[in-house]
Amino acid sequence: MLKRIFFTLLGLLPMTPASAQTPLRVAAAADLEPVLPPILAQFEKSTGIHAEATYESSAVLTTQILNGAPFDVFLSADLGFPKRLVDAGMADSSAPVTYAKGTLVLWERSGSHLPPPSLALLHDRKLQRLAIANPERAPYGRAAVAALTSLKLYDALKPRIVTAENIAQAAQFVDSGNADAGLISLTSAMTPQLSSSGTYFVIPRDLYPPIEQGAVVVRASSQRVAAHKMLDFLLSPPVQAQLARSGLTPVK
Repeated sequence: MLKRIFFTLLGLLPMTPASAQTPLRVAAAADLEPVLPPILAQFEKSTGIHAEATYESSAVLTTQILNGAPFDVFLSADLGFPKRLVDAGMADSSAPVTYAKGTLVLWERSGSHLPPPSLALLHDRKLQRLAIANPERAPYGRAAVAALTSLKLYDALKPRIVTAENIAQAAQFVDSGNADAGLISLTSAMTPQLSSSGTYFVIPRDLYPPIEQGAVVVRASSQRVAAHKMLDFLLSPPVQAQLARSGLTPVK
């Protein structure tokens, strides 16, 4: 009788899918914050796997994972940071997977007292504050320094550079008026907020090394099968096309 009562009560308990109990934890580079949420929603609709993302600079996320943070997937803004996990034996592969390529742009608010964004703007003495992401932590920051160095402008502009922790914060600095212009990601420039409040100029790609964005599955993850499904989903043609519409160059 007690056994019958137990199983009757058990049957009355709500059944919760395992994926809802344990979300797939994604460490995502800050340039993906405007891009990834709808893709994660589509991934859940397609697979039933719920994923939640934490957005930070690639360097910060790498350090967190190396220190044992419980992430399942790492989506970096370059190949170097996920390779650190590979070299440390903490990735479920022998090399990062390139899922997209990034583009650096010069963004400026509409109605600025400065000329429209262009390479000439970087030479303008009226440009007093230029926002970039921290080059030690963010691949887009390194790209910005490389571009300014290629233009032989870095030394002259260095005192006027406003350094943000990541590319999302660099975009916030210039959008809020804390900087006159910013070298930011195309993904940030194409958001509804920045599209409506300013304009951008695409920095020629030969001025900085390619921004190849790489991903790895964390070896310590208990959801490696689901994590690999997510990487496959990112590389699928429909999602690659969606990345292109959001400012990233697809790899397939």
